Amino acid sequence: QVQLVESGGGSVQSGGSLTLSCAASGYTNVVNCMAWFRQAPGKNREGVAAIADSGSNMYADSVKGRFTISKDYTKNILYLYMNSLSPEDTAMYYCAAARLCSVQTTCSGGACYRLPPPSADFDFWGQGTQVTVSS
Repeated sequence: QVQLVESGGGSVQSGGSLTLSCAASGYTNVVNCMAWFRQAPGKNREGVAAIADSGSNMYADSVKGRFTISKDYTKNILYLYMNSLSPEDTAMYYCAAARLCSVQTTCSGGACYRLPPPSADFDFWGQGTQVTVSS
């Protein structure tokens, strides 16, 4: 069993920055993939970013270039650094963990990019933390 606890959510002005944290405990040695998802009322759950123990980072097109995911492997803490926030980023943000990050890529214009795995691949979830961006 793996327990995930998010923190760092709150309110921020448009254009501002916010950092989320996710503390993992329990049998953390069985998971090699962690990710952030978000869901706004009336909308589907969206994979925001993911990181594999191999060092590969994955981002959704909607946040690429604005968000950065990282992990402190010695403390088992996952971070999401969010910059240039907009009201469209307002949502409940969830931390998730899986045994492995499945490979999903999108290719166009001669370039390929790895996307976050689908939510069905993740076995463990946190309780969520609310992020509200006002204009």
